[in-house]
Amino acid sequence: MATGNSAIRGTRVGAGPARWADHAEPAPRQHVSYWCANGHEARPLFSAGAAAPDTWDCPRCGLPAGRDRDNPPERPRTEPYKTHLAYVKERRSDSDGEAILAEALARLRGERA
Repeated sequence: MATGNSAIRGTRVGAGPARWADHAEPAPRQHVSYWCANGHEARPLFSAGAAAPDTWDCPRCGLPAGRDRDNPPERPRTEPYKTHLAYVKERRSDSDGEAILAEALARLRGERA
């Protein structure tokens, strides 16, 4: 078998037709501008018939971006990590804690006696 007479020589797998513009017309598209709180502009492409979303994630900083340049969405508020003790302090007052401690100490002292 001769290897020099290949009909697809010089192309790669997955390549489209050599003259794509001659065979099909691309779908109509539109650019939509979004701005984040850092002033970055993102311009993703959408189909002309599709409704563009109100917000888009900024590809540069990851903040949410909106369509209004003068009023971009606010930065998302992130809660700091809370320890187990912080959650307990939210549920119990100092007097509740003292009562629970006194009860536990009384139980321990009763077991030793």
